Amino acid sequence: MIFKPYYYFDTGCAAYLFGCGGLGKCAVVDAHEEDVDNYIAFATSKGMRITHVIDTHVHADHRSGGPALARKADAAYCLYESANVAHPFEPLTDGQEIELGNTRVKVLHTPGHTPESVCLVVTDLRRGEDPWFVLTGDTLFVGAVGRPDLPGRVRENAGELHDSIHEKLLTLPGDLEVYPGHFAGSACGAGMSGKPSSTIAFEKRWNPLLSKSREAFVDALSDVPPKPAAMEQILRINQGREAPAR
Repeated sequence: MIFKPYYYFDTGCAAYLFGCGGLGKCAVVDAHEEDVDNYIAFATSKGMRITHVIDTHVHADHRSGGPALARKADAAYCLYESANVAHPFEPLTDGQEIELGNTRVKVLHTPGHTPESVCLVVTDLRRGEDPWFVLTGDTLFVGAVGRPDLPGRVRENAGELHDSIHEKLLTLPGDLEVYPGHFAGSACGAGMSGKPSSTIAFEKRWNPLLSKSREAFVDALSDVPPKPAAMEQILRINQGREAPAR
């Protein structure tokens, strides 16, 4: 498998390109607008074609490059089926498997940060049948979790987030590597580590929110940091309801 993270240290964001070099198919997850050409150039340099562009959710803190990258690479633009957007996308479903040559991607619906949030469990069949890593988007961070207030209904969303993490993520193998959508410097959560990756077992042991009861978890997440600057405009652009200024 070829795996390349893209870290945006000014905003604490991460994007990921990964796939099967042997059979020449790859995906980009949580693409940023400014790197559309760079994703294509890297994939081409490795003899791969971008076949899927996936946003783990509709982002509120930065302009997504997903739709533009999908158009330019002639790839499928993918969001969870419940995503409330105006532009066309290929709907993902819970438990769906995406084939990228010898790389396989299993979709887990993990609502809480947003209703359409997903995590992606990735397996390299040339390495074995056990999964290798999970891209957790804004659901689980290193040392923290996603904020539940952006869509409103803070306490209800926090409860959903608790259930998503405990029922979908913490049941995965402990040695599974965790690659979240953000690290320290992002406004999409509080208390994030500057380390951009982890494992399921490490988060079980050291993430202070994961040992709390559901009620205490919800209480802790009800005290949220300020919302990202220009959030409403960024959401409208990422939903396809407003054209970005040039």
